[in-house]
Amino acid sequence: MLPAQFRMTRSAEFGATVSRGVRAAQPDLVLYTLRSDDTGVPGPRIGLIVSKAVGNAVQRHHVSRRLRHAARAILDDLDPAERVVIRALPRSRDAISPRLEQELRTALQRIRARAGASA
Repeated sequence: MLPAQFRMTRSAEFGATVSRGVRAAQPDLVLYTLRSDDTGVPGPRIGLIVSKAVGNAVQRHHVSRRLRHAARAILDDLDPAERVVIRALPRSRDAISPRLEQELRTALQRIRARAGASA
């Protein structure tokens, strides 16, 4: 489970991360990252978007639990000022947890590679 201190809860935070963040798509999810100027909040913040396109409420909840578990595994790879939003795609309902974790890591590596190339 993802500890509460690392969860993104404010709509404005979600909106800023999705609209201004760097995006990397994978078959089962899309990852958005944004460095935050807000130093008052300790640690990275992670938010999930699991729409009705993923499935019914039970399926969405199941996908959310698996994504939170996968997100916890990548916490150590994130910078404390980083904000991350994970958007589940409809295919994520059939994906197993290790696959979701691997896709998160791959998307994060792609974003870091892009950031390194542009810097």
